[in-house]
Formats: sequence, C-alpha cells, structure tokens
Amino acid sequence: MNWGTELWDQYDIVADHTQKGIDFCERYQHFLKERCSIEFEYANKLKKLVKNYQPRKKDEDEYQYTWANGFQDMIKELHDLAGQHEVIAENTQSSVMKELTVLIAELKADRKKYLLDGSKVQEQLKVSKAQLEKSRRQYEKSFKESEKALEAYRKADADINLSRAEVEKQAKYKQYLEAHRNQMMLKGQQCEKCKNDYASQLQQTNTQQRDHFSALMPQVFQQLQTMDENRINRQQEYFKQCSSIERNVVPIINTCIDGMEKAASSIDAKQDSKLVVDKYKSGFPMPDDIPFDDLSSSPFPESNSNHHNTPVGTTKSNTISGRTSKNKTKRGGIMNLFSGSKTSVTKIIGLLTDDTKEDFSDLPPNQRRKALQKKIDGFKKDIGRETAEREGMLKMKEVYAKNPALGDPAILDKKIEENAQKLDSLNAELRKFQNYLADAEGKQHISGSDDSISHSTSEGSVQNSNVVSAPGTPQAQHAVYDSIPDEDAMPQSIEQEQVEQIEQEEFEEDAFQVIGTCRAVYKFDADNGSSVSMEENEEMAVIEIDQGDGWTRVRRKDDSEGFVPTSYIQCHFYDQDEV
Repeated sequence: MNWGTELWDQYDIVADHTQKGIDFCERYQHFLKERCSIEFEYANKLKKLVKNYQPRKKDEDEYQYTWANGFQDMIKELHDLAGQHEVIAENTQSSVMKELTVLIAELKADRKKYLLDGSKVQEQLKVSKAQLEKSRRQYEKSFKESEKALEAYRKADADINLSRAEVEKQAKYKQYLEAHRNQMMLKGQQCEKCKNDYASQLQQTNTQQRDHFSALMPQVFQQLQTMDENRINRQQEYFKQCSSIERNVVPIINTCIDGMEKAASSIDAKQDSKLVVDKYKSGFPMPDDIPFDDLSSSPFPESNSNHHNTPVGTTKSNTISGRTSKNKTKRGGIMNLFSGSKTSVTKIIGLLTDDTKEDFSDLPPNQRRKALQKKIDGFKKDIGRETAEREGMLKMKEVYAKNPALGDPAILDKKIEENAQKLDSLNAELRKFQNYLADAEGKQHISGSDDSISHSTSEGSVQNSNVVSAPGTPQAQHAVYDSIPDEDAMPQSIEQEQVEQIEQEEFEEDAFQVIGTCRAVYKFDADNGSSVSMEENEEMAVIEIDQGDGWTRVRRKDDSEGFVPTSYIQCHFYDQDEV
C-alpha cells in the first residue's frame, strides 16, 4: 500500500498522523522513565528492608539455629534479587531510552523536512492555479470588451435612419464608423491574445497538476510513510529489547528464588532442638519424690522449729526448689559466658571472677564440662604453638651452628630454655584440667607423666642432628603441633572429639589467613618438607609472621606453602595500611 496513490488527497491527515506517531514515541519514553524510577525505588526499598533485618549484635546468639540462618540466607538472596531490578533499570536507561531519544529527534527533523518539501510542492501548484485563474479572468474581460465593440460597430453601421441634421452634426460620420471598426478589431485581437495566454497557462497548470499528484506529492507521501514505518519498526525493536532485558535477569532471579527455597529447606527443627539442649542443659539429675513430713509424730508442737536438722532432701532449704533457685542465679552468667560457639579461651579466662572456681565446680555439670573442655582446648593450642616455635628455634640454632655468618647460636639458648619452661607449665595445667574433666565425667584421672623438656635433650637434639644443608642455606621449620604426652590415656566422648576437631579447624583457619605480601630478595632452595623454594623477585603471600626464629610462612601462587628465611624477603603487611 502506497500513501501517495491511496491517500493523494489526505495530505493534512497524513501530516497529523505522523505527528501522533512521534507523540506516542515521547509518551513511551516517559513510560520507560517512570518504569526505571519504579525499579530503582523498588530495589532500594528491598535493600533497605534487608539492611533493617540484618542480625544485630545483641541477636547474634540466635543465628546459630537453622531457622535464623535460613532467614539470613533468604534475605541475602532477596538482596541479590533487588540488584537484578537495578540491572533492568540501568540497562533500560543505557540502551532503550538513549536510542529512543535519538529516534525522536531524527523523526522530528525528518518530518519537518518532508512537510517543508510538501509545502513547497503545494505552493507551486497553488501559484500555477492562481496564474491560470488570472489568465482566465483577463480572457473573459477581453472577450466581453470585444463583444461590446463589435456590437457598437454593427449598430453604427446598421443605423441608416439617422436624420440629416444628425448627419450634419456628425460631419465626420465615416471617421466615426471607422473608429468603431478599429476598436472592434483591436478588442478582438486582445481577446484572441488573452485566449491564447489562458490556453497556454491551462496547459501548463494541468501538466504541473499531473506532476504534483503523480510524482511530487507521492514522493513526499512515500518519505512520510517510510519515516512512520521506520518509527514503528524501531518501536517494535525497543519492545523486544525491553523484554530481552527482563528475560536475561530471569535466570538470576530464579537462582535467587532457588536460593530462598534452599534456605528454607536448610531449616532443621531437630537440629535446632538439639542445639537448645546443648546450650541450656544443666546436667542436674531430676529431683526425687518429696518425702511426707509428718508433723503429728512429734509430741511437742514447738519442736517443729527443729525440722531444719532433718536429713538432706527432707528440709526446705535442701529441696530441689531451693537448689534450682541457686543454680538459676549461676546459670545466667554461664549462658552469657558460653553462648557463642567460637568464644576464645583467652576471653573465657578473662571473664572468670572470684566467684568462679578454677575447676568450675560451681557450674551445672553440663556447663562445667563445656568450660573445662574449652580450657583444655586452649592449652592444647598454646602447647602446639610453643612446640612449633621450639622446633623453629632448634632448627635456627642448627643453621647458626653450621653457618656462623648468619648469627650466633648461643643467643637462642635463653629463648629455648624459656620455651621449655612454658611447655612444662602448659603440660602441667593441661593435665590438671584433664583431671578436672575426668572428675566431672566420672572417669579415672590422667597420670602425671614426665613431660618436662630438658635443656640437655634440646641441646643433644641439635648436636646429634644428621641433617645436612648447603652452606649459607637455612633450613625451614615445619609448623605442626606435637602430640600431647599421655593424651591417648584420656578417653573422650564422640561429642568432645567433634568439639575438639572443630576448634582445631578454626584455629588452623585463623592461623593461616593471608596477612600480607612479600617479595623474594634472594633465591632460596628448600631442603626439607617444611620449607619451600623461591626465585628471586618472586611475589608470594604471607600467612604466618616470623615468631622470632628467623622464618616466615608463605604461600606461593601454585598454592604450595612452607617456610622461607625472613632475611631473604621483603614483607608488606595489610595491617600497615589500616594505620
């Protein structure tokens, strides 16, 4: 369908139609603008909602339960879902709205140009028609004057009834008649000329009119039609583009919804019930039946006041209610002390008051076992750390003995001695609390074997070592924890072993986090399993600082870990950036 042939006489209507199309584009642009505003507002409100329901510090204790963790995971997914609505708005603004603005400007410019061309073509036809009308009027006027002159000549020539007096008055009658004849001929010539001009202008106007309706205006109509169809096609592309923008985020939104469903599925009522039991169980046995206090058996009523001397379990002061009241007072502090599953041993020791006994015997049985186990785990960590430090100092002393240029081995003797004293003290404390735990669990005590670390043994181990290293090449230590003497003699329940394993994993995770970066100044070749080789100028991550033994634990880019000499590297620690 061609507008030029089908709508040849509807130019004004076509002009209005194209303007309505541009107005619709602008309206669609306003729609997208408001849509993006709503998406941004919705995303911001969702994120604000998630922020308002983040766990507060006072409520952190609740987030060990699956129902609380499930909710936390759900609002995290909701936060990601809100981000996808922001993506919809941002992509719509950056692509669709930007291109639509350019399209509207192009449509306005093209429509103005095409309408101007149409106005020129129509003006030319209008001028031609005006000239034709002027020629026709001139021809009509000339024709009337010619007819009038001819009529006057005929009248003068046919009037033979004039009197002699009139003839005499008009002495020049012949001249008068000749004048009428000349006037008639002149008007006739003028009429003929106007007739020819009119015919020529008519032919010219008809030709221009044919060109106007068959070529010039159809070209304008075709340009307007092409412009409007282009607008429609571009709008179709924008509609599809908006749909594609939303379709692209649907998989991510579905992933967020799947995450919410997974968070809901992770809730385990049985596990939460077990956590409640583990957290609040006192360990006290259930009370026995209350004995009957027969007051009538006493011959003297006033002797009722001596009931306080009755055996335990029969007096009011020793009833389960009184004991429970006392324990509730103590348990309140215990719950606050051991509510967190990752409470460090240092914090536990620091929170002990004068009212808390060393063996925690004033606590409920279950809480006492937990407190003692935490103390034991803390001592094990300290022993492992001191043992690793001792190994490093012994290896460093051996390196200094073989390579005096690196340092004097005698300067390490005092540190090794202090380390041995610390290990003896920690082992003694460990055995003591293991015995406390055995008492709490009704098990046999752990025998106090001789775990002291003598200086002669330390020195002998250095002297009798057969490890050979290249000259000038230090040997690295291996940061593993020695087994605690007689530790296998202490039986443990499955629950205690799980707790110990979790605490050990947490300690290892904390111990080997990346704390900085380093660059190798010199090349180093590892000569044992605990050290790691490095090339000059190699960049590595620092995961354990020098403990005073001259060795730093690093992690290479291939994820291999080990010790390298501190004097061989240049370190930069992250905590320096925070200062």
